[in-house]
Amino acid sequence: MRKLLHNIGKIWGMETSDKSFYAGVEMSKVQSLSNAWILIEDGKILDFGEGAIPESDEQIDIEGKELLPGFVDSHTHAVFATERSDEFVLRIKGAGYEEIAEAGGGILNSAQKLRDMPESLLLKKARENVKRLIAHGTTTLEIKSGYGLDLESELKMLRVIRQLKADFPITIKATFLGAHAVPLEFKGDRKGYVDFVIQTMLPAVIAESLADHIDVFCDRGFFSMDDTARILDAGAAAGLPGKIHANELGYTGGVQVAVEKMAWSADHLEYCGQEEIEALRGGVTMPVGLPGTSYFLGIPYAAGRNIIDAGLPFCLASDFNPGSSPLANLQMVWSLACSQMKLLPEEAFHAITLNAARALRLEKECGSISIGKRADFVISSLENSIRNIPYYFGQNHLYRLFIGGEEWNLNP
Repeated sequence: MRKLLHNIGKIWGMETSDKSFYAGVEMSKVQSLSNAWILIEDGKILDFGEGAIPESDEQIDIEGKELLPGFVDSHTHAVFATERSDEFVLRIKGAGYEEIAEAGGGILNSAQKLRDMPESLLLKKARENVKRLIAHGTTTLEIKSGYGLDLESELKMLRVIRQLKADFPITIKATFLGAHAVPLEFKGDRKGYVDFVIQTMLPAVIAESLADHIDVFCDRGFFSMDDTARILDAGAAAGLPGKIHANELGYTGGVQVAVEKMAWSADHLEYCGQEEIEALRGGVTMPVGLPGTSYFLGIPYAAGRNIIDAGLPFCLASDFNPGSSPLANLQMVWSLACSQMKLLPEEAFHAITLNAARALRLEKECGSISIGKRADFVISSLENSIRNIPYYFGQNHLYRLFIGGEEWNLNP
């Protein structure tokens, strides 16, 4: 059955070429089409254009509103047991991220709570988190494990993510992040824990086909470049491409090892200088900024402006998690990238659509309005959406949402 969306005031983010991502100055340009229509068949874009509308089995009037591709969030921790608002208060009083972690808070706090929670309740909470992300326009989503830090709990998280894939119409990808922190039972024995991740956790994850990627927190106080290289090599041998946390807390070589090991993305980059930019220039790794984390923790923002000015691509994600970025709204990420990182609205738009799809190697399936891609659409309540969505910050500007050509009920 062919479905037609018509009376579209403007389509933003159309792409007629087989483009994988935008880089450098081209990120400042967004294609658009006015007084347009989109034809959908079997959940995918069959055609789009302007003027006379084609024949269809069903017509949906978009009422002159503007349409954008669904947003892609390539870095989240959306499966967790509970919030960490007590740590939020500690930071207000002056405690630092590393200080809280060293005292048993942070990731280890989340791990203990998750270990104690039944899988059924964890799934229930995760469903609410995913609904929150979708309600702000996210139609493609990555979710990491990493709050288990033992075999049983890491598998529990990944099984929850597998169930979320079945429960929701959006595209969800799972990332195994066993190396998120060293758990208390391995305190003082980081090498022993890395061995455990590689020799015990990873084979179990592979045996149940629970992950699409592997990740490592390569940073000061967490895992070294050598640790990261070992884990990425083991993941690659098992068929899992790498995506790493890099340089959130300092210049720790995370970007360089990500590029060397051909990781799909290096995420965070709050500490990213010329050496890191030069490393990125020579590789296939997508640099990913997480401005929600910088805002919430009061730490530097990723050098997105410098990365783009160097002619490189750049991606943005929410890092939605209970400890450092309880932000499920990519529209707010878009705004923070403009106001705090000095990205143009057009650049930040590409960073949460096609470039974010590239960070997951899904650019042939989503991230732009292109024939053959999934019919995932954000219908905006605003005119000149490409600039006004980030301008009117802190609000949800969704008017309607389509996932695979089917309308998602924003008011269930």
